[in-house]
Amino acid sequence: LIAGSEPWWEPGTRTGYHAMTWGFVMGEIVRRATGKPISHVLRQEVAAPLGIADELFFGVPESELGRLARLEEAPDTAAMMAAMPADMPLLKATPPAVTPSAEYGNNPVVLTSDIPSGGTMSARAAARMYAALLGEVDGVRLVSDERLREITALATADVDQMVGFPMPRALGYNLGRPGADPQETLSAFGMPGMGGSAAYADTATGISFALTKNRFFPGPSTAVDRIGELVAKVATG
Repeated sequence: LIAGSEPWWEPGTRTGYHAMTWGFVMGEIVRRATGKPISHVLRQEVAAPLGIADELFFGVPESELGRLARLEEAPDTAAMMAAMPADMPLLKATPPAVTPSAEYGNNPVVLTSDIPSGGTMSARAAARMYAALLGEVDGVRLVSDERLREITALATADVDQMVGFPMPRALGYNLGRPGADPQETLSAFGMPGMGGSAAYADTATGISFALTKNRFFPGPSTAVDRIGELVAKVATG
């Protein structure tokens, strides 16, 4: 479906958030480049060297499914989703069958599949992975200083065609601390996830941070806002 899609605009003229499609595209690129599913590459090149092979997955082994916390839908999720405009670009770009929800995230078929737009991990593992991007962690470093500067530099800051407002981004990462003015915190790179989890690292402070939660809420809420409050305390504490 993705390969056969027509571009929504001339490539290189605009940008738009690929909420779910990005994962399928990236997974296929990695498979063709390495000959291995991205779940194997993540385990061999990142998770195992960092000692988090049992906490960081693209495609959870069936034997590990019993260890996972189950996602729970927030009470007002259905009402919020129903209130979204039917012609919202982000909804058009993400087919209903793969739109994240608690039910989707708990589905064993989804959990065991190689879909890098929806990994399964502990907060400790995500923070440790980001720390290994910033510098050495127990003898392991994922990228060089030169590569770190390249992947965290501002690449685009135009109006995102999916969400409707400017989004400063690097190569695969959002820029700016969650809950803070992105323009004032461009040294931070990472990604908040639909449902309320988030992770980032900050090249200015050397801090890496991750928060995972099992109450799923796909939009602004007091719970999601608290991520910003936690991040601010970590950044200034």
